[in-house]
Amino acid sequence: MKSNIKKDKGTWKKDLRLYVHVPFCVKKCDYCDFLSAPAGEEIINAYFDALYKEICSYRGKTGEYTVSSVYIGGGTPSYVASEKIARTLTELKKVFKFIDPNTSFKYSDTEYETVPEPEITVEINPGTVGLLGISEKKLADYKNAGINRISFGLQSTNDHELKLLGRIHTYLQFEENYYLARETGFKNINIDLMSALPGQNIKSWEETLIKTASLKPEHISAYSLIIEEGTPFYERFGPEGTQKHMLPSEDEDREMYLRTGEILSSFGYERYEISNYALKGYECRHNLAYWEPLDYLGFGLGSASLIDNVRFRNTYDLREYIDKISKKSTGENPVGTGDKISAVTDDNISEIRYGGNPLLIDFFGIRKDIQVLSKNRQMEEFMFLGLRKSKGISKKEFFKRFGTAVDDIYYNQLKKLESRGLINISSDRIWLTDYGIDVSNRVLAEFLID
Repeated sequence: MKSNIKKDKGTWKKDLRLYVHVPFCVKKCDYCDFLSAPAGEEIINAYFDALYKEICSYRGKTGEYTVSSVYIGGGTPSYVASEKIARTLTELKKVFKFIDPNTSFKYSDTEYETVPEPEITVEINPGTVGLLGISEKKLADYKNAGINRISFGLQSTNDHELKLLGRIHTYLQFEENYYLARETGFKNINIDLMSALPGQNIKSWEETLIKTASLKPEHISAYSLIIEEGTPFYERFGPEGTQKHMLPSEDEDREMYLRTGEILSSFGYERYEISNYALKGYECRHNLAYWEPLDYLGFGLGSASLIDNVRFRNTYDLREYIDKISKKSTGENPVGTGDKISAVTDDNISEIRYGGNPLLIDFFGIRKDIQVLSKNRQMEEFMFLGLRKSKGISKKEFFKRFGTAVDDIYYNQLKKLESRGLINISSDRIWLTDYGIDVSNRVLAEFLID
């Protein structure tokens, strides 16, 4: 039944997604190359003090943006006191306007009659929530703070595989905390899984999928393990590692991926992105920002942002992040680094001056790798990020964004890929075939513009 809410397209000028990075964990997993590490209470307190100040520095600068999702990731957000996570959301709500379910909302090529409450996610490592009573309090604190989506980092239901990964939890611990989350009232839960693990075979992966899907989480992310340089896994399982023979073969890895889709589909999950599956209506709104792509703003150490086609990140240096924020006032009149952004691009754009978008002010001087995206780069990303989605990209949306037809830019690539059975093309949409998904890296590379 349609809503009787009157559409007010003027209410929603720009959709914004927020990411908050919590770079702390109990123990770094052996495969992990994320920006995270164990830390003591003094450092954690100093970090969150800086984080609150970074958030507050945007007061009065949010313009016409409206926030539709917040993702608190890490690291391990559940490692720190729940009061710190709750205060982080309080500070965000003081500064930013959040979507209102009583008005209409539009993003990308989809318009909704009504809007659910803002999607607010926190990542949880099952080994950090605590014993029964502590778990109930931490989960209740999250819910009372407005968090309505939990992402559990399970990875495997096999305790041997979990130990090999360096995870600090068992499957039983995860299961207990999953049911506690349900009892606390969480109705939107994601579970992260990882395939192609050392020693893993197709049967053990199928068992993980079936066991996980049987719990009926609303969302499942299933990624293949990538052996990253600089990790303990690289030393053991990398090209020169003495245990590299333990990794599944490419054929086994591909079979695991195929079985993922088959098994999860049998449980009612739809693949809406290459590695993400959801029950109908539970696609992760925050992740869609990266694949559309839409504007997103990151807070905290190393967090990435994309604002008005300008990409940047915060410093990776924890001491620099804390010191620079602590030493600078968060008053209403920024000085020093707040007047321009310098960047070199293939379009020979040398700078963006403040005046167009206040979110581009680097108030504390903590931003790095600032890149103004050329029109070519924007079109590339629209294609190779959008084609990760099962529904692919919209030709109308491409024309709306870039003022030219997608065929005018990619005619040869599209015809070649379609003739090889790698993409489907309809009157408005372009999307990957099953075979195209299987070799997606090669397909998506076709959309790079020389």
